[in-house]
Amino acid sequence: MTGFLPLDLLSGSYRDSISSVPLRGVLSLNLMASEEELKAEIARLRAENEALQRPARGQMSLKVSEKGALSVYGLGRFPVTLYREQWEKLLGMANEIRAFIQENDRVLKKKE
Repeated sequence: MTGFLPLDLLSGSYRDSISSVPLRGVLSLNLMASEEELKAEIARLRAENEALQRPARGQMSLKVSEKGALSVYGLGRFPVTLYREQWEKLLGMANEIRAFIQENDRVLKKKE
């Protein structure tokens, strides 16, 4: 197969010296990405964006789950997810939880 390079892809004297030289073999200048390549790039960029939006390791964050529950991230490997009523009950017991922790300090393990 014989083809020519488009003149607008070349510049200067190099373009002038080879503008009429036929090329042997196959030359593929695919300047347009295929639909699959564009979709793959979008997926990669979305994943990168999501990773950048996640809080740094050790930081806690809050998120509303798909089912409308409140998830707390950063306490452990998995989020703690409870519905609003459950969080309100738990928060209402905050003083009792603190007292229980103090009373059982010697048997409770600490993650460090």
